[in-house]
Amino acid sequence: MSNTHVAAEVGQAFNPSWNAPQDRAADSFIPDVRSIVSLSMILVIASLTEHPGIIYSDIGTSPLYTLNGLWPASGPVPPAEDVIGGISAIIWALTLLPLLKYVFICLYFGTSEGEGGTFALYQGLYPPEHPLPDDDSLLEPDQEKEKEKETNTVSDVNIMPPSTSTISPRFRIPLFVWCIFGTSLTIADGIFTPAVSVTSAVEGIAVAKPSVASDVIPISIALLVVLFLAQNRGTSQLGFLFAPVTFIWLLLLAGTGIANVVTYPGIFRAFDPSRAIMRMSFLSTQYDDDDTDEPPVFVRTKKYDILAGVLLALTGCEAMFASLGHFNRLSIQLSFTCMVYPSIVLAYLGQGARLIVDGEAVLANPFYASIPGSHNGPLYWIIFVFGILATFIASQTLITAAFSLIQQLIKMHVLPPLQVIHTSEKMHGQIYIPAVNWLLMIVTIIVVTAFQNSTKLANAYGFSVATVMFSTSVLITVQMKYVKHLHVLIALGFILTFGFFDALFWGAALKKVPQGAWVSLLIGVILMTFMLFWSWAKGLEDTFDGANRKDVHRLIMRQDLNGPQLGEQTLTEIQYEEEEIKEKYFIRDADDGLSQAYFPQNDAGQMLELARLPTCAVFHRLTAGKGIPHSFAGFVRQWPALPRVVIFLSVNVLSVARAAPEERYTVRKVPAVKGFYLVTYRLGYREKFDTKVNIIIDRICTLEAREDPEGCAATIHEVQSAALRTTHIVPHYVVASRSFGAGKLGWVATSVRRFLIEDLYRRVATMFPETEDWLGTANEIIHVGINAVI
Repeated sequence: MSNTHVAAEVGQAFNPSWNAPQDRAADSFIPDVRSIVSLSMILVIASLTEHPGIIYSDIGTSPLYTLNGLWPASGPVPPAEDVIGGISAIIWALTLLPLLKYVFICLYFGTSEGEGGTFALYQGLYPPEHPLPDDDSLLEPDQEKEKEKETNTVSDVNIMPPSTSTISPRFRIPLFVWCIFGTSLTIADGIFTPAVSVTSAVEGIAVAKPSVASDVIPISIALLVVLFLAQNRGTSQLGFLFAPVTFIWLLLLAGTGIANVVTYPGIFRAFDPSRAIMRMSFLSTQYDDDDTDEPPVFVRTKKYDILAGVLLALTGCEAMFASLGHFNRLSIQLSFTCMVYPSIVLAYLGQGARLIVDGEAVLANPFYASIPGSHNGPLYWIIFVFGILATFIASQTLITAAFSLIQQLIKMHVLPPLQVIHTSEKMHGQIYIPAVNWLLMIVTIIVVTAFQNSTKLANAYGFSVATVMFSTSVLITVQMKYVKHLHVLIALGFILTFGFFDALFWGAALKKVPQGAWVSLLIGVILMTFMLFWSWAKGLEDTFDGANRKDVHRLIMRQDLNGPQLGEQTLTEIQYEEEEIKEKYFIRDADDGLSQAYFPQNDAGQMLELARLPTCAVFHRLTAGKGIPHSFAGFVRQWPALPRVVIFLSVNVLSVARAAPEERYTVRKVPAVKGFYLVTYRLGYREKFDTKVNIIIDRICTLEAREDPEGCAATIHEVQSAALRTTHIVPHYVVASRSFGAGKLGWVATSVRRFLIEDLYRRVATMFPETEDWLGTANEIIHVGINAVI
């Protein structure tokens, strides 16, 4: 393989529009170290100045506030050995968790569509069931032999391959609850990350201009409002604006770090992990530089609260994983390892060196106070401006991750079907969710106003970070065994190693709950409770839908006009049962192509004749799968007529931005009834729902002409005439709660269930209908309500 081919292969990973020059020596490749190094540097810079760079700003802005989490400004100045131990703990925490665990392990555990995060791990264990096109039928399995072949052969890129998971179904609910809890806290991170990051950056004003210290909170809120207002531009456009800032910010961190390290080179002892173990995790309450035989305080008092401060350096780990669907795994790995990690490490080393040398002068704000030069000098204000911009990007990171996670939750029916707007033609995962954006903005502003400064915000911040990291470790361990089918010792080694460190940080963060971490915990519990409730109620509705779908033969039967009449024993009666009411449908095909149908008015068998009208009805199906949709039976009850052309339309959103015109519609005949057709409508994720009935009719006519070349003229004429008057039938469920019987306990259970389903679930479901994007004028749509007792 030539240098150019290598460059093309790796370059395409970062930028699909990148084109390598023509290879002029494809068969004479000679390894050139300088070329490889140059290429690697180009790719690192490209990965940071392109869109993936924005996901590092969360962890890249942690130097703004981490050391104040270790040593508060109101406390004493720590001695040199404790500073070295603290920096050592930060360096090794960054090495073990963001670098090793997340960048080189977690990124290999996304979904088949490239999405990451805790919910993506759960989907790997229990993938959603996506029916194949051939399963999208109105027939039950015993009738599959009657199906017609599709008119088009379509490669559906949105269908998930069969699951390779071997985990027992009995673990589904516990793992689901665990996953939902981790996901809820990740979304809570989307609130606290903007609050902590922006407030920490703005506090730099107080270092240079103490007179404006009282304006820090109003300025922070104003900047946050601007950030959330810009979200509708999409990750792609925001990444184009922000990603170069990340690259410059990391260079500034590395440069100032190097300049500060020169003042105290002994800070490099922080690379010795024993410094972290003996001087950080087991920090003594008495600061002294003399060696002593006294055991560390951890041994005596079991205090390791200081790890909660180290935890602040790890913020952004989960964001890299959750944002995987927006970017590229290789670009994340290469750029983090070669640029992000060393820049952050140098920044912490420099702050530690200045804290040792200058002590009290730096303790109040180790980041801004350690900037070389004057506090009013040009370098200070340059770093201040880029710090503000970097915290904007850090906030964008968690907002982006929240969007990705919520989209996954919507797909799995764990949240209502909120409006999701795709903002990129190239990346399926780049999305914008308006309702989530505004809710995050409101709660973030409330949090900033309530906590007032970055130190208090940081106390509330760490708990959710630690809990999500531990949740991810557990789910990846299970995936290693049951999805990746790795040896059980590998899975045990992973959880014993990384689970141990996660548990250490989680235990330290738990002690911060009384100091403000209860807020993030409360937000996570509220989100988890609502998600579990919605998943339960929506699951009941989906179960009702699947259980009550019937084979088309159970609803409709054929009878020639010259054949047996109603009531004769030669006529097979096929019944459709709903609750205790038996209803019978009969359809008789006439020689002229028209038909008559009969619908019973009551159990006595009195029949009402239904005329087959020369119209076209499009019945939209909420979910694909076998069986005729309930909206058809509901339509016949409410409007006693049967259209000449009946189209059962299923929608399939592909993983590409635009669907190919020739693959947009697939038409199949329903053999049981003349004039019934099953249509699959495929559209790209960037396309709006806009059914072209005229195109469907053309496909139907083509299908009829191919199957009956000689006698198709009359059928085609009827189909085209009926299509002149087209109505869209849109279904929706009106859910009702079932009763639990008599008795006090039964009455209480029935009342609670009725409140949850009828007063809460039904109202929220009405606010967020699944049919919101089904376009059409009001006089072309008929809404058919289906009573569902669940």
